[in-house]
Amino acid sequence: MQEEATSAIQQVQNGSIITPEGFQAGGLHSGVKRKRNDLGIIYSNHPANAAAVYTLNQVRAIPLEVTRSSIAREGKLQAIIANSGNANACTGAEGKTAAYNMQQTTADTFDIPAHLVAVASTGVIGEPMPTEKIIPAIDRLEIGDTTTNAADFGEAILTTDTFSKNSCYQTTINNQVVTMGGSAKGSGMIEPNMGTMLAFLTTDAVISQAHLQTALDEIIGSTFNCITVDGDTSTNDMVITMANEQAGNQPLSPAHPEWETFVDLMRHVAEDLSKQIARDGEGATKLIEVEVAGAAHDKAAKQIAKTIVGSSLVKSAVFGSDANWGRIICAIGYSGELIDPEQIDMQIGPISLLQNSTPVAFSEKEAKTYLEKDTIHIYADLHVGKGTGKAWGCDLTYDYVSINANYRS
Repeated sequence: MQEEATSAIQQVQNGSIITPEGFQAGGLHSGVKRKRNDLGIIYSNHPANAAAVYTLNQVRAIPLEVTRSSIAREGKLQAIIANSGNANACTGAEGKTAAYNMQQTTADTFDIPAHLVAVASTGVIGEPMPTEKIIPAIDRLEIGDTTTNAADFGEAILTTDTFSKNSCYQTTINNQVVTMGGSAKGSGMIEPNMGTMLAFLTTDAVISQAHLQTALDEIIGSTFNCITVDGDTSTNDMVITMANEQAGNQPLSPAHPEWETFVDLMRHVAEDLSKQIARDGEGATKLIEVEVAGAAHDKAAKQIAKTIVGSSLVKSAVFGSDANWGRIICAIGYSGELIDPEQIDMQIGPISLLQNSTPVAFSEKEAKTYLEKDTIHIYADLHVGKGTGKAWGCDLTYDYVSINANYRS
């Protein structure tokens, strides 16, 4: 029988993608974008076991196929080359050549086999890749394990993001410190399964490729797949995890007594990055967290939570600090999941709005004051089962329309 995991998981202040042992990063401005960094790399000192999940959009950017084939060959990666400013999506044979040129040039520059290099791109869809800028810049990439190196990479993957997303947590497994770091980008076109989101996780844990994929598959549904900004799923979404086995723990598997500790470590990093992505939704001023309890099962709870946080009317009400709970119960009703419309309890923050689907008198002034905060919590208890779930999103603002109306300008 598997023992219950008891190891504490702690956040590493100022930790990042290169905090786990044996990882380095770097980034620079190649000229694809006007000013800030647009080309970055994550590098492991040793080939690392790799796992990934990809967008469910049937139109997939070429870098995803390059990365998928690389991981499929040996189950390992040693570097991830990433650019922003151009998605290399819907670019035909020229785009495919460009992606493989990025992979091969990175391999040559860092003296590693080409199949150990993943490629990730984000930016405008349908425009030719400016390889005349990117390829020469790869040779100029300088890697290191300083906070500056991590920051350079974090900036290199941003598009309309207003800040870099970084996270790092540690725990103890087999009396060895195991670290997991992460870096992500995402601001608009966010409806994961997944949205225009790139996320990279690194860990020094000892774990096989198959079990690393198992862990990633286990946490993806309650983290990256529970955020939404605008309901659009991109062509370029991808999460890649690399484990270079430098921590010295006993090999992890579902049979390991501390397996759940490792999965929880990954979940902490992924959830942290997910919330940062939701908070940085294009034009957003508020993070919305929806928690649903009493659903028929966990999957139903997550779907209902995501339906609520994805509702344009709910998002607009939060932006306007309007406690219009009718929009919330409407979203619950069209979620497609089993409910009893006569038993729903609802709260916004500490303010009770419904009990057994009966309105509760509340102070509009107090509700408005709460809704003016930068983090809003919506809670619903359906009283039909034991399922629980959360989802994260943001408010819908005037700036969202402005940003996307002028994205290519």
